[in-house]
Amino acid sequence: MNAQAQIQQIKEVLSATALNLEDVWINYYGMGGAVSRFELEAYLGGLLVLEEEQCDVLADAINDLLSQVGARGRISRCSDDRAAQSPASSRRALGVAGAFLLSAEEQEQERLDAVTRTQLLDTGQEERFDRITQEAKDYFEVSSAIVTLIDDRRQFLKSVIGPVQQNMPREISFCNATIRNAGPLIVRDALEDERFRNNPLVRGEPHIRFYAGYPLRGPGGWTIGTLCVIDQQPREYSMRDGRKLRNLARRVEDEINGPRILPDSDHKPTQGAAAEPQ
Repeated sequence: MNAQAQIQQIKEVLSATALNLEDVWINYYGMGGAVSRFELEAYLGGLLVLEEEQCDVLADAINDLLSQVGARGRISRCSDDRAAQSPASSRRALGVAGAFLLSAEEQEQERLDAVTRTQLLDTGQEERFDRITQEAKDYFEVSSAIVTLIDDRRQFLKSVIGPVQQNMPREISFCNATIRNAGPLIVRDALEDERFRNNPLVRGEPHIRFYAGYPLRGPGGWTIGTLCVIDQQPREYSMRDGRKLRNLARRVEDEINGPRILPDSDHKPTQGAAAEPQ
C-alpha cells in the first residue's frame, strides 16, 4: 500500500464515519506515533512524507478506532507492499504484518509460537504485572482483573486479582473471543448478549455479567492474550474507560516486549472533575 492510496483510504473513512482528525491523532500518538497533529494534517494533504513505520502506526491507530465503533473498514499499512513482495521463505519474519500471506492454520501456529516466545507460560505471578491488574481492578471497581495468555487449549492467568479459575478451557473463555478482535471486546451484560448468555462462566462460577478485554500483542505483533476486567453486575462502559483499558494493556505489552512512551492521559476523573482537555 503506497502512501497516496493510504491517504485516500483515510479521507474516505473520516468522511464516512464520526471520527475526526483529533481522534485519529490522539490514538496515533498513544500508540507511539512520532509526528505532531499539524504534521499529520500535512501528510493527509499530501504535503509531508511519513516514514513507513509511522505510516503503519497511523493505520493501526485508525483501525483500532474503527473496531471500537464497530466499523468494518480497514486502513492498509504502508509496509503491506513490501510484505507482499517478500518470498515465502521470509513470511514468518514479517510477523503479523505478513498474516495475509498465511492460511488461518499457519496464522494460529505463528500466534502460538509467539505465546511460547514470551517465556511466560506456567510462570508465577510477578509484581510488574500485578501492579497493572490491581490498577485496573481499582479503576473499574470490579471483582477481578486479569492478564491472560491463550495457548492451544487453555487460558493461563499470568496475573489475576479476584476469584477466577486458573487454566480454564480456552473454548469457554471470553478472552478466547477477545484475541480474535482487532480491538477490545466489551460485554456490558452477558445475560443480554446472545454470544455469551449460555456460557458456563455466565450461568455458573464466576457468574460473569460484565466483561471488558483488550488484546495483547507479543513477539512479531501476534495477539497472545488479553488484559481484562470482569464483574458480577452489568456495567456501562465509557470512552474514557476505553482509553484507560487500552493504556493499561499497552503497559502490559511494554513489560512483555519492551517500553514505549505513552501520554499521561489515562487517569479516572474524580467527582466534579473538569472535562478532558481538547
